[in-house]
Amino acid sequence: MQRFATGTDAALELRPDHPLYCFRPEVLKQDARQFMALFPGDTAYAVKTNGEPMVLKTLVEAGVKIFDVASPGEFEAVRAASKTAEMLYMHPVKAQSDIRLALEKYGIRVMSLDHEDEIAKVLRIVRALDLDPGSISIFVRLQTKGHAMYELSKKFGAAPGHAVELVQRLDRIGFKVGLCFHVGSQVEEAESYELALKSADWVRNRAGVALVGLDVGGGFPAVYGHNPNRKVKPMPPLEDLMGELRSNITEWAFDDMPLVAEPGRVVVARAFSLIVRVLLRKGKRLYINDGIWASLSDSWTGKITLPARFIPDPARRIRKGKAENVVPFKVCGATCDSVDILSRPFWLPETVDTGDWIEIGHIGAYSLSLRTRFNGFYPDDFVEVTTPFGGEGAPDGFASLETMAD
Repeated sequence: MQRFATGTDAALELRPDHPLYCFRPEVLKQDARQFMALFPGDTAYAVKTNGEPMVLKTLVEAGVKIFDVASPGEFEAVRAASKTAEMLYMHPVKAQSDIRLALEKYGIRVMSLDHEDEIAKVLRIVRALDLDPGSISIFVRLQTKGHAMYELSKKFGAAPGHAVELVQRLDRIGFKVGLCFHVGSQVEEAESYELALKSADWVRNRAGVALVGLDVGGGFPAVYGHNPNRKVKPMPPLEDLMGELRSNITEWAFDDMPLVAEPGRVVVARAFSLIVRVLLRKGKRLYINDGIWASLSDSWTGKITLPARFIPDPARRIRKGKAENVVPFKVCGATCDSVDILSRPFWLPETVDTGDWIEIGHIGAYSLSLRTRFNGFYPDDFVEVTTPFGGEGAPDGFASLETMAD
């Protein structure tokens, strides 16, 4: 992988006509280590956020020893990065064949569920493999609600009363039992965790079962940009959020048991930027070589504002407008699909034109995981960059990707 000091250096030297990912391994290590230092328990990186081999390998080098996985593909990716890493199979609904693969081939001994039929699946495989249920920890996922950009309570989670029944049933069978929850992604305030801890305490008291641990899930917010034309509530700094979480854990008396967190976005977001090229400027509309079917799929499902840097092509000598005027542009993706139009504008210097590049920062979370091969486009070119995005000066624009989450 070629190495450059900045994304601007990469763009000007390589003059890429296809999207180019800029990977910053030292930033990834720094953010992973910061999280591990702040959280009072084990850190299990959520592989779904970005499961690229270079990411998993770098996290192992940073000291991450546990990974939250959800599929055979993720099992294999983690095992390729580390022969000794522990995997937590925290997807609540699983294929029976995948449960067998997890237990038999990969030696996974921690998983989650939120329904009695999942207990039956696991128990069937445990008996078929002649395993001791006491060697397996099963975390019952609780239904929660909180204040987050991505609200994740609609699909998974057992109601408190149901959770009590599941905990007691698992205990009777002989499994070790824990509780887990996920308050959403990009949590806006620590109260979301406090409410979930309160619910977990309610379940614990009524189940009357000794718990093997508590998994607080993810949701820890990453640092993005800010649209100066909108009033938005700032995300709490990670240090503040974690301080309140530690206090809440102590208040609800969960500090005397093993704790696990499943960070993703907060760990990997800053580790990547994306350089796209303007294929055509048509008035106030820009056609770029990426879009909603590739790295910018988050423009349909997210509520984030990404920082952006304008990289003018030095070969273009004549420009219209003033570079200091930052104005909105409608942005169209690379595919021939007319739906491939970003729902919010990019704010850039009004001099941007055909052939220029835009470096979009803090795009490490989900952008790579959600890209598709639709229309034959699939961004997969990488360089390593040593300077953090923003290290070469403040961004001169932003990619406003705020939409309603589904």
